[in-house]
Amino acid sequence: MTPNGILQIIVYFAIILMLAKPMGVYMATAFEGRRTFLHPILRPLEVLTYKLTGVDETAEQRWTQYAFALIAFSAFSFLFVYFLQRLQGLLPFNPQGFGATNVPPDLAFNTAVSFVTNTNWQAYSGESTLSYFVDMAALTVQNFASAAVGIAVAIALVRGFARQQGNTIGNFWVDLTRTILYILLPISIVAALFFCSQGVLQNFHAYTHVTALEGATQIIPQGPVASQEAIKMLGTNGGGFFGANSAHPFENPTPLTNFAQIILIFLIPAGLTYTFGVMVRDRRQGWVVFSACSVMFLAGVLVCYGAEQKGNPKLAKFGIETAATPGQPGGNMEGKETRFGIAASALFATVTTDASCGAVNGMHDSFTPLGGLVPLFNIQTGEVIFGGAGAGLYGILLYAILAVFIAGLMVGRTPEYIGKKIGQKEVKMAMIALLATAFSILVFSAISSIVSFPSPGKDATGQPVAQSYWNPPGPAAANVANSGAHGFSEILYAYTSGTGNNGSAFGGINVNTPWYNLTIALAMLIGRFLFLIPVLAAAGSLAGKKRTPISAGTLPTHGPMFVGLLVGTVLLVGALTFFPALALGPIVEQFLMNQGKLFSLLLFPL
Repeated sequence: MTPNGILQIIVYFAIILMLAKPMGVYMATAFEGRRTFLHPILRPLEVLTYKLTGVDETAEQRWTQYAFALIAFSAFSFLFVYFLQRLQGLLPFNPQGFGATNVPPDLAFNTAVSFVTNTNWQAYSGESTLSYFVDMAALTVQNFASAAVGIAVAIALVRGFARQQGNTIGNFWVDLTRTILYILLPISIVAALFFCSQGVLQNFHAYTHVTALEGATQIIPQGPVASQEAIKMLGTNGGGFFGANSAHPFENPTPLTNFAQIILIFLIPAGLTYTFGVMVRDRRQGWVVFSACSVMFLAGVLVCYGAEQKGNPKLAKFGIETAATPGQPGGNMEGKETRFGIAASALFATVTTDASCGAVNGMHDSFTPLGGLVPLFNIQTGEVIFGGAGAGLYGILLYAILAVFIAGLMVGRTPEYIGKKIGQKEVKMAMIALLATAFSILVFSAISSIVSFPSPGKDATGQPVAQSYWNPPGPAAANVANSGAHGFSEILYAYTSGTGNNGSAFGGINVNTPWYNLTIALAMLIGRFLFLIPVLAAAGSLAGKKRTPISAGTLPTHGPMFVGLLVGTVLLVGALTFFPALALGPIVEQFLMNQGKLFSLLLFPL
C-alpha cells in the first residue's frame, strides 16, 4: 500500500465523518415535521402533493397498514416500469428506435423488479437497450422512489424504538413524500449540475457516428446521463446509463467526479446513523452505530486495497514489476481505469458494496481473489456496513437486536436496547430476515451451479429443432466464462448481489437468459420484501412497548464494548452462514494463487 492510497482513504473517511452529524440532524428535522431551511420553497409543494393524492399528513398507520401501503406502491411501480419498457417503441425521446425486441418479457420483468427493489441490477447494456424516455420516466424515477421506500422503513423502525406504548409507526405516504422532496431531490439537483460542470453528459441527441483514424465507423452513445448519475449514487441505486457504469468516461470522467460519487453513496447512510440518535433522544446510540459501521468499512477497504496493491505473485516469475514506483502503480491494474488507479478503485469497490449501491468504476471479476472476496462478503453481511439508503440502518438495527439478545443469554439478563425490552417477536423477525436472504443466496447459487436444460430435440422429420432464446440447451453454468473456483464465485456473486439488493456484477457471466433473469428477479424480491416486512413487524412491536429505566443490570449500548459486540455479531453471523460457499470460491482461489501457502490469506500484505 502506498502513502498516497492511504491518504485517499483517510481523507474520504474524514469527510464522511464531518458530514454525518449535519446530514443526520437535517433528516431528523425533516421527518419529525419541523421547519428546515428549505421549507419556504418545498412546504407548499408538499402540501399540494397531499391534497392531490388525498393523504392526511396527520393520520398515522399501524405497521400492517404501513406494510400494505408499501407493497401496493411497489406493485404499481413494478407494473409501470415493466410496461414502459415493453412499449418504448411507441414512446417519445427514442432517437435510436429501440423497441420491444430490445427488451423481451423476461428481461423487462427482471429490470422492473430490479429498479423497484432498489437493486438496479442490469442484465443488459443500457446504451443499446433502453430509450431516453424509459431511462428517465421509469429508471430514474424509480431511483428516487425505491430509495425513498428504504429510508421510510428505516425511519419507521426508529420510531418503534423512540415511541412508548403506541400502535402506529408513522405514515408511509408522508415519509415517502418528505424523503423525496426534502432529501433526495435537492441534493440530486446540486449533484447533477456539478457533474455536468465536470463533463458528465446531459442531452437528448441521437448517437453520434464518427469515422475513426483507421477508417472504421464508431458509434458514440450519449443522452441524459448526469440526472441519472446523481440519484443513482445518492439513493444507493447503482444502475448505470452505460454498460460500463461508473468506469465510463461519460458517467465518471475525472478523479474529482469519482470522489464526489463515493461521497454521495455514503452521505445518507452515514447521516441516518446520527438521525437515529437524534430521534431516540440519545445521540450516543447513533455514534455507536456509526462507529461499528466505520470499523467494518475501514477493515474491508484496507484488506481490499492491500490485496490489489500486492497483485498476483505469480507475475513476478515473468520479470513483471509489481511494486509501486514513481513511473507505474504496480499491483493489480487489470480491470481498473488508469485515471483512478488501485487505491480509488479499491475504495470505490468497498464503498459501493458496503452500501447497496452497486455502481462500479472497475471490474470486480478482475480483482485478486482476496480483493474480490471483500465486496462479496460486504454484501453477504446484509448490506449493513453503512448500507443502502435506509436499508443499512434498519439492517444494522436488526443486528443490534440480535447482539443484545446474545449478550442477555451470556449474562442471564433480559435483553434491552434503547430502553425497550427485546422479546421473542423482535428476535424472530430479525432471524426471519437474515435466514430468508441466506436461503436465497445459497440455494439459487447451488441450483445454478448444477442445473442443466435439455436439448430441444428433433421435429417430425427427424431434423434438430433450432435452438431459441427461450430453450437454450446445456447447463446454466455454461454461461459462466470461467470454470473452477472463479466460475463459482461469479455465480455466487450474482445471487448475492441480487438478494442483497446491491446490483453490482462480478462479471464473466452472461445473465441475460431466461433462467438468470427470472431467478435473480426472484432473489431480489426475497431480499427486499422478506427483509422489509419483518422490519416493520418489529417496529410495530417495539412501538407498543414502554421504555424501561436504566438499572445496574442494563447492558450499556453506548460505548466501545457494544461497538465490539455489534461488529462481532455481524461478522460471526456472516462467517457462519457463508464460509462454506466462500471456501469453494475466492478463498481456495487465493490459496492456489499463492501456491498453496497455508497462511496466504493472513499474510497478503507482506
